[in-house]
Amino acid sequence: MMQAVALHENGGPDVMRLREHPDPTPRAGEVLVELRAAALNRRDTIVRQGVYEFPFPYVLGSDGAGVRRDTGEEVVVLPSVAWGDDEAAPGPDFQILGGPDDGTHAELISIAEENIFPKPARFSWQEAAAFPLAGLTAYRALFTRAQLVAGETVAVLGAGSGVSTIAVQLAAQAGARVFVTSSEQEKIDRAKEVGAEAGVDYTADGWVDELRGLTGGAGVDVVVDSVGSTWPESLASLSPGGRVVCFGATGGTEAQLQVRPFYFGQASLLGTTMGSPREFAALLDVIDRGDWAPVIDSVRPLADAAEAHRRLESRQHFGKLVFDVS
Repeated sequence: MMQAVALHENGGPDVMRLREHPDPTPRAGEVLVELRAAALNRRDTIVRQGVYEFPFPYVLGSDGAGVRRDTGEEVVVLPSVAWGDDEAAPGPDFQILGGPDDGTHAELISIAEENIFPKPARFSWQEAAAFPLAGLTAYRALFTRAQLVAGETVAVLGAGSGVSTIAVQLAAQAGARVFVTSSEQEKIDRAKEVGAEAGVDYTADGWVDELRGLTGGAGVDVVVDSVGSTWPESLASLSPGGRVVCFGATGGTEAQLQVRPFYFGQASLLGTTMGSPREFAALLDVIDRGDWAPVIDSVRPLADAAEAHRRLESRQHFGKLVFDVS
């Protein structure tokens, strides 16, 4: 029996307890990975709360890095399961690792061989575990969906999350001018340390005008929006022909839009989620050519999973919350 943070009931952070869980048995096409580090995502808190109905028990966790047991290779886990062959959208069997299939908040995981990739050599175990879900989400949003190119301007809403920090780093590496929003000046300042040029306080009246002012009034070319309820403000921040790319609803699941400004502005509103194995391979190439590393908020043992969930839900973190599994 291995040690794992297995979910046996839905509820608050205190249902997250380290306990014994059956060792995984590889199915055809799967390999065993001895995990060295794992990371927490907002999806884990949503699953824990019961937004999705999965049969108990199962292990949470989408991000992980470790050693492939049969070959001894150092690997990272791609959490995008059964994407399929179509790059435009995932197939009917697509799911994200960590419910219903057992995830990475454990000592071992059995995962399809196509979901195992070489660990970036310059990353520590903790850094390697921190980037897969957030990095792939940011990469597909910026480059596959929004088609970002060097010299364009990008606004990343909500500085501090795992996806937003990596989105800033990826966009800056690609040669874009990057701006952020936050309710905290400290998070704006930290975003500037990893590649953002400036930021605005989204709790202030007129923050869209302030954001547009950073571009000389032209508006930004791309908005990365994980908030959901901010679609009207995101669209109002665009330059003519700009793109809003959306992958979350942390601020709400409904938004009301003004139709005429949308089509007169030639705007694009693009949905995205996760990404394919081909995009993950492309992300690894970008990492190899870069000098940045995922921003880590804190590292703790799996036994402190409840504490990690509480910190993530407090929204006081900046970067990824990581578990040391070894």
